[in-house]
Amino acid sequence: MRHPARISDEEQILFLEQVGDAAPLKVAPRADLSPPLPRPVARQRLRDEAAVLHDLAHAPIQLADRLEGGDEPTYLHRGISMQVLRDLRRGRWVIQDEIDLHGHTRDAARHALAHFLMRCLHQGIRCVRVVTGRGLRSPGQLAVLRILTRNWLAQRQEVLAYCQAKPVDGGEGALIVLLRNQHRPHHGGG
Repeated sequence: MRHPARISDEEQILFLEQVGDAAPLKVAPRADLSPPLPRPVARQRLRDEAAVLHDLAHAPIQLADRLEGGDEPTYLHRGISMQVLRDLRRGRWVIQDEIDLHGHTRDAARHALAHFLMRCLHQGIRCVRVVTGRGLRSPGQLAVLRILTRNWLAQRQEVLAYCQAKPVDGGEGALIVLLRNQHRPHHGGG
């Protein structure tokens, strides 16, 4: 082991001139290596992720989800003609508005989606895009919000149909949704 060289008197005087009236630290200069406590945001995120996993495990599986078999997601309200879904898939409806749910928690996304749909319904907007993302930044890259959104949409009376967006409109990360006409009574014909 090598010993440090002895400091000359001249170097010690120069050093003391430079530090002036600096006082030594009263505590030992040690780093706190204990793990940080979770911040409220981190705790909320953990609670939200646990709630989402619970919802996924206990949510009823929609008929459209059972029939998909890995193909694109679709939904058609009972009593609506299959032609409505075909037209929606082919892009025959003009997208009039959209909502982007990226970064929302489960509860915030559901709340935002409900308000968005009600606003669109009252404004007479019939065709909308709902962007959920593909789950690429989610734990395990599971598109939880996309799955939950499909179930929420299928439970809403104002939703007649939805299908996966074309690649140019968001592909797997978005749904094109057809809403009923608020100004005309719904009799199941579209």
